[in-house]
Amino acid sequence: MAFNIVLLEPEIPANTGNIGRTCVATGTRLHLIEPLGFRLGEKELKRAGMDYWPQLDVATYINYEDFLRRNPGANPWMATTKAPRVYAEAAYEPDCYIMFGKESAGIPEELLLENQERAVRIPMVGETRSLNLSNSVAVVLYEALRQNQFPGMKLEGHLTRYDWK
Repeated sequence: MAFNIVLLEPEIPANTGNIGRTCVATGTRLHLIEPLGFRLGEKELKRAGMDYWPQLDVATYINYEDFLRRNPGANPWMATTKAPRVYAEAAYEPDCYIMFGKESAGIPEELLLENQERAVRIPMVGETRSLNLSNSVAVVLYEALRQNQFPGMKLEGHLTRYDWK
């Protein structure tokens, strides 16, 4: 079982690098749909992903149609501030896809309308436009992982110099 994070036209290399690191830490596959606002070799991307980037399971696509063609049966959850329901109300199936839009505009509304039953949002106070993209990915991804009992993940930590009593 592996979850899938889909970034539709991400613009900021540091966000994608941070998301890549989160994907490595959770055994999640990252899907990047072009156009990208950066080159995959940019130092900001590698710096944010640190030394984890070579371990990342990542695929790129020329557009959304290419993504759907190469991932038959993918029916992504669409994370957007415009959604009618909260992300924690969704039932994330094993191997599901969770899609996020570009930082400046999110997922196009036409695509949201076509998938409104799978559109979810993170609650926020007041008129806050959105959370940082990498934070949003972590929030929703970890809810999906929690619902599936954190598959294959270490559930217990250990002190370096001491033992837990």
